[in-house]
Amino acid sequence: MKAFIKKVILKEKFNPKFIGIFINPYYFNRKGLYKSINENTHFLSGRLLDFGCGNKPYKDLFNVDEYVGLDIEESGHGQTYDSTDVYYDGKTIPFSGGSFDCVLSSEVFEHVFELDSILNEINRICKMDGHMLITVPFVWNEHEVPYDFGRYTSFGIKYILEKHGFEVVKYSKTSNYVETMFQMWNTYVFQYILRKKWAQAILTPFLLAPITIIGILTSKILPKNDSFFLNNVVVAKKIKEIN
Repeated sequence: MKAFIKKVILKEKFNPKFIGIFINPYYFNRKGLYKSINENTHFLSGRLLDFGCGNKPYKDLFNVDEYVGLDIEESGHGQTYDSTDVYYDGKTIPFSGGSFDCVLSSEVFEHVFELDSILNEINRICKMDGHMLITVPFVWNEHEVPYDFGRYTSFGIKYILEKHGFEVVKYSKTSNYVETMFQMWNTYVFQYILRKKWAQAILTPFLLAPITIIGILTSKILPKNDSFFLNNVVVAKKIKEIN
């Protein structure tokens, strides 16, 4: 029974459904990310590099020939992952040029201070016309400190990708204005009011779930606006080499 509950909680952490409303304080954020990544998996095929893979929460969504997880040796999350295949030094990706058909990078670029040099590296290891699927936050609190360096508008992320030899072929956002406000309120309550683990576990269904439900309903009633949003989701294609 304990193993079953643990499995359900882990699943609802990254792919929250009805149960997730009551146990996941990051419901809007995680639901939007999972949905957006799932909608774009068809762009990635062949040999895939998961750049900043963590515990590979989205691996099962992809039907690829090989799935390689890369993560940095030292990071703000303070742990290593058994699922990481290769660790790197934060500067040079330890693969030869054109080693991968495609790249996935979810919620990683905000932790890369020298993003220009890393995008050159990603360009180098990606084959010509290979696709990259990226998610990166626009609105979120500081996290994995002190390794949190940037936030990106829709214009900023498009600009920096084009600067490094990629063409944006699809772009979307993971939430609207109302959902973003409700998500940030729940994040504040969960992290700074329900600070203790026991309080988070016991009180989330009673304090945060009602806010999530109100947020879901309110976002359907009020006028839509996505100028205030949680995450950028970008599919980009390598169109030129960067020397």
